[in-house]
Amino acid sequence: MSPETGPDVSVVIAAFNAQDTLARAVDSALRQEGVAVEVVVIDDCSTDGTLEIARSFAPAAVRVVALERNRGPGGARNAGLEAARGRFVVVLDADDKMHPQRLTRMIGRAEEKSAQIAVDNIEVVQEEGGTSAAMFPHEMLEGMPELSLAGFIAANLMFEETFSFGYMKPIFERAFIERHGLRYDTGLRIGEDYIFLASALAEGGRCVVEPQALYAYHVRAGSISRVLELHHVEAMLEADAALMQRYRLEGAALAAQSRRTRSLERAASFLALVGHLKDRAALKALGTAWRDPAALRHLRMPIAARLSRLARPFAGQAR
Repeated sequence: MSPETGPDVSVVIAAFNAQDTLARAVDSALRQEGVAVEVVVIDDCSTDGTLEIARSFAPAAVRVVALERNRGPGGARNAGLEAARGRFVVVLDADDKMHPQRLTRMIGRAEEKSAQIAVDNIEVVQEEGGTSAAMFPHEMLEGMPELSLAGFIAANLMFEETFSFGYMKPIFERAFIERHGLRYDTGLRIGEDYIFLASALAEGGRCVVEPQALYAYHVRAGSISRVLELHHVEAMLEADAALMQRYRLEGAALAAQSRRTRSLERAASFLALVGHLKDRAALKALGTAWRDPAALRHLRMPIAARLSRLARPFAGQAR
């Protein structure tokens, strides 16, 4: 990296109380091969040793921004976007890591197709036992050279037997992000990644797919990283409504969005129903079931299992 050209990629790491995993994430970013990388760590008012660990790296290698107040995942990532100087920008969660060839392969695919966005497969690492597996079948992604807005929305339905592409951590051409004024929704604590990528696709961004699992998503034993509540789903519905108001969805994208909206509405009804049952508010539970009978079908599965499935696509995204 030279002062004239700047870095190829800015790796933005929004960190909150991540002292146990931050060094691993930063190291994986610094060890990227074939590209000039800058790492930008945004400390979101951590109360542990996160900030000290971030500042232990050489300032020339890792820039640290300590926020004056907690902004949440979207706000912290926005601070990272504003600080980024690379041709491309990518978000890395503080408890995950990247394989050394990841950014080279993704940039290569994007440049080959003149694309502004690239996504890849994900390696799910179970830290208890040390097992790992690709999240999506390689052959499925290999047969999907590009990801469309309709395809992305269709792969993010709740209570559907489908892969959730909301896990994916895209790399974006920074000029494209700035040209369209794209920023993370700070009102969301869950689903901000989904809205950001959906907005980029709605702006006409071309997204290519790397089928190799090059992003390592770490699942720590005994940790509960997500408790999905009714207000989270309600906020997602509001964010989706704002997306539809901003962009005129048509054809397959509009049809997919209609299915997604209904799936979120069913999820909201289910969570409301569970809340009423826990509170032993029988009349309220009956009212919810009357308004949305589909919520009753979800009770066939044990509540804990259903909540776990509902939360899974968002694990690790909010604090």
